[in-house]
Amino acid sequence: MQHFANLVVWQRAHALALEVYRRTAAFPREERYGLTSQLRRAAASVAANIAEGAKRRSETEFARHLNIAEASLAESAYFVMLARDLGYLPASAAAALETEADEIARMLHRLRERVVDP
Repeated sequence: MQHFANLVVWQRAHALALEVYRRTAAFPREERYGLTSQLRRAAASVAANIAEGAKRRSETEFARHLNIAEASLAESAYFVMLARDLGYLPASAAAALETEADEIARMLHRLRERVVDP
């Protein structure tokens, strides 16, 4: 198994988390412990689960963590939509985050399928 940081999907997930942190910095102060925190945790969880899974002993465990990363990504996508609908994110910024999340989701799915059926 290669180091997680060499996986392109991890690199993209990490970049997405960084962008989420940048974008949520402008959210209203009253959302600090609400939507800001939830979106940041969900986005960071994607890359974290890829990293954790890459260090597991079996391919089955790696695949399970990739699936958890997929779920965290779906959660992130919802929170981006919610932030857009609440007016915290401009539509163009939300669309860019959603597009990147969709691409990462496809990458995670393909990787998980390769891990399960090498």
